[in-house]
Amino acid sequence: MKPLSKKNLVSKAGQKQDLTAGPDFPDDHKWMRLALGAAFRAEGRTGANPPVGCVLVNPDGRLLAVGHTGDGGVPHAEVAALDYLVTKTGNKQAVCGGTAYVTLEPCAHHGKTPPCAKALIDAGIGRVVVAIKDPDHRVNGAGMAMIVAAGIDISYGVQQGKATEVLRGFINRNKFNKPFCSLKVATSIDGKIALSDRQRRMLTGPQMRRYVHVLRSRADAIITGIGTVLADDPQLNCRNEGLAKDSPPVFVFDSQLRMPLDAALVTGAAKLGLFCDARAPISRRQPLLDAGVRLIDVPLEKTGNLEKTGNLDVHAALSWLGAAGINHVLLEAGTGLVTSFIQADAVDRIYWTQSNHILGDDALGVVGPHTVNAVALSLETKYIQSHHEMIGPDRLIILNPPRIQMCTEQA
Repeated sequence: MKPLSKKNLVSKAGQKQDLTAGPDFPDDHKWMRLALGAAFRAEGRTGANPPVGCVLVNPDGRLLAVGHTGDGGVPHAEVAALDYLVTKTGNKQAVCGGTAYVTLEPCAHHGKTPPCAKALIDAGIGRVVVAIKDPDHRVNGAGMAMIVAAGIDISYGVQQGKATEVLRGFINRNKFNKPFCSLKVATSIDGKIALSDRQRRMLTGPQMRRYVHVLRSRADAIITGIGTVLADDPQLNCRNEGLAKDSPPVFVFDSQLRMPLDAALVTGAAKLGLFCDARAPISRRQPLLDAGVRLIDVPLEKTGNLEKTGNLDVHAALSWLGAAGINHVLLEAGTGLVTSFIQADAVDRIYWTQSNHILGDDALGVVGPHTVNAVALSLETKYIQSHHEMIGPDRLIILNPPRIQMCTEQA
């Protein structure tokens, strides 16, 4: 394969630094899919930084290196790939004149690391293929503009839909100042989460439970309610082999600080935060603080100008998480908190795991009965099935509101 000509690749839009989708070539999709696979491996492990993948290919079209954003966000994907190339070959110049495939626009600012756009320029890259533009106001086209200004060919928009899917949390936080919120529910086939005695029982099988642990590992935080803690004393960690270190921090909606000091979430390894009412009993605060628990005062939800007693404001809590650099939260809770999130139109995706049990009318539903009149006919709370599969004997159904479309493109 001959080196690609700069003359043919730089679009007029690129020359003006108004970087709309540029030209792409048959192998671009293949290499970008590889970069997306690398980005997926970083999901949930990059802190406030986005999970990005980078693939380096030499001028003859031969794969040189693959990298992704490191744990905690460092190194960035481009630097990780370049470092791997040096480790593997001892010669960074091998990529000179070649192509870099990056799932997110290379950064153009000094943060924890120098600009990745400059790192690619200094490596002598001849062409850069980018899936999506970085929504961070410090970048937002500046990285691609820097690359074009250096006389390097650029193509933009390759596998854009799938890259958006992997980077959904980072995009959501930058656009709305809140994390992307996924709800995981486990129910019987008739939509119940527990028998009327509320005793804890496993509905889904071991294969589905392993899937849920992987799902947790790809979230930046888990949210639950104090009712779930008092009823089940959950661990909410990742217990698949090799995933223990990927257990995300847990945040509990606990307006009156009823969290037991001997609860598994308090004594466990994961960081724990409690969203509470500023007027919660003072006597409960210090013991929890002494146990290493973070307390976050959140206002109560309001109807008009009136507070709803005991219901913390869902959007205020999500805004706090967004400001803390949380990109993606996974909600695993009982009927009360799930109902609050759905009524607030705060759920961006539902992972509904469903067993073959039938629990009957007196069993506990996933949402409260009063919710039906409030939201059943509202377009804002309508969900559309985007995916369905069997995992062991159980069903996984993924649902999105109309504003979120899960990418299913096959390029």
